[in-house]
Amino acid sequence: SSAQMSGRRVGFCQSDKRWRQVSLVAFAELCISVSHWSQGPFEDIVHKLSDVIVEAEYDSQSQQLLDNFQGYVSGHPHTVLLDPLPAMSQLLDRFASKQIMNWQISSPPYLEISTSDLSVIQEDVESKGLSFPLICKTRVAHGSRSHEVRDCLMDGLSDGHPPCVLQSIVNPGAVLHKVFVLGEYHFTVERPSLKNFPPGPQCTKTIFFNSHEVSKPESSPTSLQLKVPRLPPPSGEAMLAPVRDLRAKLGMAMFGVDVIVSINTHTLTIINISIFPGYEGVPQFFSSLLSHIESVLDPRELEVPQAICPLAPSVPQAEL
Repeated sequence: SSAQMSGRRVGFCQSDKRWRQVSLVAFAELCISVSHWSQGPFEDIVHKLSDVIVEAEYDSQSQQLLDNFQGYVSGHPHTVLLDPLPAMSQLLDRFASKQIMNWQISSPPYLEISTSDLSVIQEDVESKGLSFPLICKTRVAHGSRSHEVRDCLMDGLSDGHPPCVLQSIVNPGAVLHKVFVLGEYHFTVERPSLKNFPPGPQCTKTIFFNSHEVSKPESSPTSLQLKVPRLPPPSGEAMLAPVRDLRAKLGMAMFGVDVIVSINTHTLTIINISIFPGYEGVPQFFSSLLSHIESVLDPRELEVPQAICPLAPSVPQAEL
C-alpha cells in the first residue's frame, strides 16, 4: 500500500524484449505516458545494458545512450546499480568469463582462438588436451550474433571465425539446468539441450545451431536433441557454494548459470554465465527482486522499495 512506501525510487532500464521475459509488460505500458523528467532521483536502477555496450562500438545511438546513462550515474554517485557496469562488462568477453569459470569451479577445457592458422589451432587443441567434438562460440558473449554456435568436429575447425572460444563438449543427456541468481536467492529451471555425442571425430560435417533457440522453455525436440534417461537435477544445496563463489568473484547479484550434469561422471559442470537472464519459470520474480533491492538499500530508512516507471532505452537522452 502507499502507506508502506518509503518514497525511495527504483528505476528500470530495459528493452521491450526484457519486459516481456520478466512478465512486466503491463507495468511498462502503464508508465509510457509518465514524463521521465519527473521520475528521479533514483536510489537504485535495475538495468540490462549489455547489448547496448556491445552495440556502442559500432552504433552512435547506442554509444550516446551509454554515455548519458554513465553521465547520470556519475552525477548521482549514491545510486545503486543492479548490476555495476564494470562487473557486467567482464561477462561480455568469453575469454574473460572462461577464466572466471575456471576459478575453483568445474568447467570444460577451453581454448581461446585468435588466429585462422589451422595448424596452430590444431597444435593448441592438442596441447590444451581438448577432446573432440568441440563447441565453438563467438568471443562476444552478448548481442545478436552471440548465440551462434558451431559444433566443430575434427574437420570442422576451419568453420570457426576468430576471435572465438573452442570448448570440449560434456554430454548433458539432452538436459540443461539454468540457475537464475537473484541476490541471496537462486532458482533452478530445467531446459532442453543437445543430444549426447560420441567421443572423437566421428563426422566431418560441422553442425550449426543457435544455442538460445535450443534451450528456450517452449523449445521442441530437434535433430540435435535426443530422449535419454534423465539424471536428477542439481539440488539447491549443491549449487549454494558455486553461486556464492560466483557472486563474490563477479561482484554481481543478477546473473544466470548454465549447468549440466555429466551422464558419465554425474558431476556438475558450469558451461556458461549470462548477464540478467530472462528468469522464465521463476515464480514470483518481481517480489523476489524487490526483496533483494530492499536488502541492498539502507534497511533503516526503507521498508518496501517503490518501483516506478521504466527508464526505457528508447527515451530521449536528455531525459536520462
